[in-house]
Amino acid sequence: MPVDLDNAQPLAWDSATLDPDTREMLDNLQPNILRAHVREHLSALFIRFNDASDGRRFLREVAATSMKSARRHLEEVREFARSGRSGTPYVGIGVSKAGYRDLGHSVEELRLFGDRVFRDGMKRRVGEVHDPAVTEWEAAYQREIHVVVLIGDAEAAPVARLREQILGMLPDSARVLGEETGRGMRNPAGDGIEHFGYVDGRSQPLFLADEVEREPRKRWNPAFPLANVLVADPFAPSADRHFGSYFVFRKLEQNVRAFKEIERELADALGLTGADRDRAGAMLVGRFKDGTPVTAKAKAGGGAVANDFTFDADDGARCPFSGHIRKTNPRFEGIRHVLMARRGQTYGERTDQPWDESPPETRPSAGVGLLFMAFNSSLENQFEFTQRDWADNADFLNPATGHDPVIGQGERDIKVTFPRVWGRPEQSLPQAQVSQTVTMLGGEYFFMPSLAYLRTL
Repeated sequence: MPVDLDNAQPLAWDSATLDPDTREMLDNLQPNILRAHVREHLSALFIRFNDASDGRRFLREVAATSMKSARRHLEEVREFARSGRSGTPYVGIGVSKAGYRDLGHSVEELRLFGDRVFRDGMKRRVGEVHDPAVTEWEAAYQREIHVVVLIGDAEAAPVARLREQILGMLPDSARVLGEETGRGMRNPAGDGIEHFGYVDGRSQPLFLADEVEREPRKRWNPAFPLANVLVADPFAPSADRHFGSYFVFRKLEQNVRAFKEIERELADALGLTGADRDRAGAMLVGRFKDGTPVTAKAKAGGGAVANDFTFDADDGARCPFSGHIRKTNPRFEGIRHVLMARRGQTYGERTDQPWDESPPETRPSAGVGLLFMAFNSSLENQFEFTQRDWADNADFLNPATGHDPVIGQGERDIKVTFPRVWGRPEQSLPQAQVSQTVTMLGGEYFFMPSLAYLRTL
């Protein structure tokens, strides 16, 4: 029977009763979509084809020699948990609208992609999400990218070897327009962090039963239907069994020095002293550095990074409505269809320790940031809605809440307030919103097709 993407129950992928169509779906689905693949070391290659037959041959060869299925990935994860044996590297392929056209698909065929945002491409959407003009993007992203090839692993050496192997398959008619190199960062507790020093990536929609079963879920259910992330691959042999996902790639540069100065200035403005000064940054992000949700506790030190919480009982006296994690996941039932599967990775080298208390003057102001990556079933209703209607919307949920202080873009012309004391109604005097410290440097929208499509090109 056709795969049921709307089933509210998480997928028990290793069940003996798994139906043949779902098994075939997993055998032809790229890894990293339903479950994050380890990518401590990552290479992202942006490629342009100039010959359709050469491009098809390259993708077919990479799929046949270097790519594994989602089911193979899940089996490797299970084996690692059982024996500690490491799995194989991850290779993912995303094709842009221009890439499909260059591979020989007609304009009429491209209409089979139901997402108009994908059919437009990121360059035509800058006004919708308040991105910088394309002329301000880095040079590689200003060009017409046809394919992104992602290569990731826990260790650097396998990524380097596979990268050279894949580049060796590249036809003379193709060009590598650019490359990004990501490397994971962790705090002393082993949690993944971003360059501002905060635990990142903890709250994700989960699609697989074994992941959901490990999560406490008294307040927030992390289980999501496959429909949040999968869509039928229109060019695959079987639309009922072969699926892909719309993929966002954005390079976001973080001005760490400016953000740390903002934390200090906000703490001063609110009169915060001692350990309570950490609450300034926590109100901007929505979590303390160690991942403790500010809506749940007034200080850091909450133990394991929590995901089982909502904002239902918080009227803004704990976590401001503009707090980054509140803006991008308000955590009430009516918005669950909007949430994306984020798979970002940090980039850039730095000599300081992101989690320590060094002064802002020692922090980098450029050259570091996040390679934002996310899988969607609808770019229009998930990524762009989140950026435009939540992060960039100064009036989202409550009047005068302001922009998302981390990823919000656009003119910040209204004033905002913050709770002076955690959990009490007294607010600060209205003050200017914090300055933007994250700059989008370029990106593209892709579709991650099924292996069935790639192998039959």
